Amino acid sequence: MSPDDIRELFGAFGSVEVRRLFGGAGVYADDTMFALVHDGVIFLKVDEQSAPAFDREGLEPFSYARGGERASLTSYRRMPDRLYDDPDELVVWARTALAAAGRKGSAKRRAATKRTRSAPKSVARKRI
Repeated sequence: MSPDDIRELFGAFGSVEVRRLFGGAGVYADDTMFALVHDGVIFLKVDEQSAPAFDREGLEPFSYARGGERASLTSYRRMPDRLYDDPDELVVWARTALAAAGRKGSAKRRAATKRTRSAPKSVARKRI
């Protein structure tokens, strides 16, 4: 699946950017990665709020070979095959994935901000 194919597929969702990523590609909207593509299969970002929809459809997490074994990244799940032919429903799932990515990113930013705010400020000492 070429970057142009991916942009066309998500056309009803809006403008997306496709960036090379670990032998595949990341799909971004508003500088937020909400999907990844590996071996021609699209995986959407998932969080606690969106996971039940993927569970109901039996959609597996992204997995890859690492050191001769399979590893999984459970925060990305396979996109339902029917979405390749249903742009309206793809928009709904893509928005949900983007929201999940935003919630995850927001939590990380809040934690980083909290650490920065709570870190003790260094006190400069004057030499006499």
